[in-house]
Amino acid sequence: MRFSRTPRALLATALGLGVATVGAVPVANASSANATAPAVSSYVSYEQSKENASATKAFQQAVWKEVAKQRAANPGIQVVTVRYNASSAPSFRTQIARSTQIWNSSVSNVKLQESTSGASFSYREGNDSRGSYASTDGHGRGFIFLDYRQNQIYNSTRVTSHETGHVLGLPDRYSGPCSELMSGGGPGPSCTNAVPDSRERARVNQLWANGFNAAVAATR
Repeated sequence: MRFSRTPRALLATALGLGVATVGAVPVANASSANATAPAVSSYVSYEQSKENASATKAFQQAVWKEVAKQRAANPGIQVVTVRYNASSAPSFRTQIARSTQIWNSSVSNVKLQESTSGASFSYREGNDSRGSYASTDGHGRGFIFLDYRQNQIYNSTRVTSHETGHVLGLPDRYSGPCSELMSGGGPGPSCTNAVPDSRERARVNQLWANGFNAAVAATR
C-alpha cells in the first residue's frame, strides 16, 4: 500500500468539527459539503466491511505477540507497557499524545508509552479513501494509519483514540451511541467524544488482567 506524504509547508489547520482538538493536519480539499458526504459514506462502508474486521484482528494479534515477547523477560509483571512509535505521523503528535493520556488515565492493567525503539506498533499518516484504520504491513508489524481527510471531517482525537482502542483489544461497535468510543464513525461527524465508556474500560482491564494472560488467550 502506498502512503502519501505531505510536506510541512503544506500543513494547515484542520477544517470541520473538533477544531479545538485537532493539530496541524494537511488539508485535502474536504471543505465543500458535496465532497464531504461521499467521503463519510466511503468511510462507513469500509469501517463495516469484513476486510476492515480482518485487518483489525491481524493488527491486534501482531501487537500482542510482540508485547508477549517483551514480557517473556519479566513473566511476573502485572501492568503491561505497550510501546509505540509515532515518528511516522508527525502531523498527529498532539492527537496521539492526547489519546495516550486518555487511555492511560482510563485503565489500570496496561499502559501506553511512546518509544523510538522496541515499539510494538507504529502510527502512520497519509491519504487513503478508506479513512483511518489498524492493520499490518505484511511482515507481522502492526500499525495505525491516520487519514488526513477523515481527520478533518471527524474529531481527530476521537479517531485516534478509537483506533488506539484496537491495540487494547476492543472491537468496532458502530451501532453504539456517541458515548461509546468504539462506535467510531457510527454516530456521525458531530460526535466528538474521545473517551471510552465504563463498559469499554472494564473490558480492557479484564483482557489485560494478571499481566496480559487474557489478552494472549484472546488471540487464539
